[in-house]
Order: sequence, then structure tokens, then C-alpha cells
Amino acid sequence: MRILIVEDEIDLAQTLARCLSEEGYVTDIADNGEEGLILAESDMYDLIILDLMLPRLDGMEIIRRLRDRRIKTAVLVLTARDTLTDKVKGLDAGADDYLTKPFALAELLARVRALLRREGQEKSNILQVEDLVMDTLTHRVYRGDREISLTSKEYALLEYLIRNQNRVLSRTQIAEHVWNDDLNIMSNIVDVYIRYLRRKVDDDFEPKLICTIRGSGYCLRSPAKQ
Repeated sequence: MRILIVEDEIDLAQTLARCLSEEGYVTDIADNGEEGLILAESDMYDLIILDLMLPRLDGMEIIRRLRDRRIKTAVLVLTARDTLTDKVKGLDAGADDYLTKPFALAELLARVRALLRREGQEKSNILQVEDLVMDTLTHRVYRGDREISLTSKEYALLEYLIRNQNRVLSRTQIAEHVWNDDLNIMSNIVDVYIRYLRRKVDDDFEPKLICTIRGSGYCLRSPAKQ
């Protein structure tokens, strides 16, 4: 599942991204309201974690504009504003939950899971290509009748490939989404993890789903599209 973090405290945003990544989520970060709104309007996210006090455009206005455009992505507000009036205003504007700073990461993760479960009741949490099946709520993956055990990074990579099935993704795109622009990662990390995934979801199965597009990147697609 993809989560957008709109937070101008970059240390906090990166901490949240790492924490969510360890839980298998794919995250993007925006450090100002204008960029956050542009990304949120793409309607590609399962959840938005949103600070209210942002440069360029405040969080409350972002919520209003999303709801005016009928974008229903769940919004978890993070803010230092802890008065009842502020909470009511945020919820009335269209936020789905409200967490005041400082907060425990364990509580944030619990609220994220609760909001995603609620979202899952409205849309399918099952992603599938051929006999490869991913349950984005339980984080369980199957190829045919065999359950596949994946690490959090392998899961995030596979989910990104499935959600973009039949689309060629460059190594840079994959690295930015799965590793959150971590400059310390190895230059060949994407190739390494693609090999890990192939061993688990392709090597012992037919048809092969993960394709290498020479000079371009990788793509997950069914044989009918190859």
C-alpha cells in the first residue's frame, strides 16, 4: 500500500517513512503544502499522513480541496494543535483521524492499520496477476496454492510492480519508491532485490512474470502482454 507523508519537519518525515517502510508500506514525502496537494490529487495513495502547519499551503486547505474534488483518500492529521476546537475543525474539513504531536510510533502504526482496514472495506485489498496474489491488508503473498515469504523490502518492491503491472519502471523510479531516496543504498540494490524476488515468485513457477526491459528497467506482466 502507498502512503503519502506531507510534513515539513524533514527528520520526522524521514523517521515516519523508515518506520512505515519496515512495515511493508511504500511511501512518498512532500515537505510543503503545494507539493503535497499535487501528489495527493494524483489519487494514487491509500492513505495520506498530513501535517496542518505547512509552508505554501496549510493542511486544512489541502483537505478541503481534496474533498471538493471528491478525492476520498483517508487522511490522518498530525499536528501540534491539540485543542478540541482544532480537532473538530480538522474532522469537519474531511480528515479521518487526528493525532497530536508528540506521539508514539506504535500508536501511529495502529491508526494507520485501522484506517487502511476501513479503506479496505470499500475497495478490494487483493492484487493479482495471473496466479500471483497479494493481500495488502494481511501482507500475505501466494503463487498458486503456495504462500511466499517476503522481507518488508521485497514485499514493497513486489507491491509496486503489481500496482504498476504492464508498465516499465526504471531503476530510479523503483529506488525512489521503495527506498525513499536513501542515499546510502548500494547503486545496484534494485537489481539485487529483483533477483531475490525472481527466486521466490518466478523460478519455480510458470509463467514467468518479472521481465527485464534492457536499457529501461523492469516490468511485471502476464504472458499475454509480453
